[in-house]
Amino acid sequence: MNRIEAFTLTDWIPTNCYFLGNEKGEGLLIDPGAEPGRLLAELEKQGLRPLAIAITHGHFDHIGAVPELLEALQVPVFIRDEGRRYLENPLWNLSAAAGSPMTLKSPLIRYFEAGAEIVPPGAPDLTLETIPAPGHTADGTVFYSKNDGAAFVGDTIFRGSVGRTDLPGGSSAALLETLRQLLRKLPQDTRLFCGHGEPTTLSRELPGLSAMIES
Repeated sequence: MNRIEAFTLTDWIPTNCYFLGNEKGEGLLIDPGAEPGRLLAELEKQGLRPLAIAITHGHFDHIGAVPELLEALQVPVFIRDEGRRYLENPLWNLSAAAGSPMTLKSPLIRYFEAGAEIVPPGAPDLTLETIPAPGHTADGTVFYSKNDGAAFVGDTIFRGSVGRTDLPGGSSAALLETLRQLLRKLPQDTRLFCGHGEPTTLSRELPGLSAMIES
């Protein structure tokens, strides 16, 4: 089983960043939203080496540290093809509303199609399945590691709630369909690593999600 480390990074609001790593300390960095200097120092302290960055969705609190990390690490960044409008538009990624407009363009960004697998360079043991998860945003993605029984769900599901849908590209109907798909595809014992707050499990959230879908 791979190693999962969580870092709560604070800029505008506390956001969870995750490192999924193998026994050699190589891994994927998921949603590095802020505090790049602190994050790099912590990774070095723990002997962790990111081979790639994966983004669940393009809101600024999930991508804010990416420019500095790209300069330091020179690794690919994976985000769904729908994410381009978020990375390149401060209104869509909400950084303009937060008072620090940002755009993100780089030849290291890899836009992938819905359902593609993410394979970090040289580490096939860290392959992630991508599950399209629109609703909170148009580009939402759940990264699923079958071997670890773990899903990185961004702002799609939280412990006891789900993501809001009233922001650019959001859709309540799309979120409900995403929840239906996740309940079909993921085993109930799947651990859910959320973009904010504590982790949870699909079985714990199942009653609330089912009630929401059926209402």
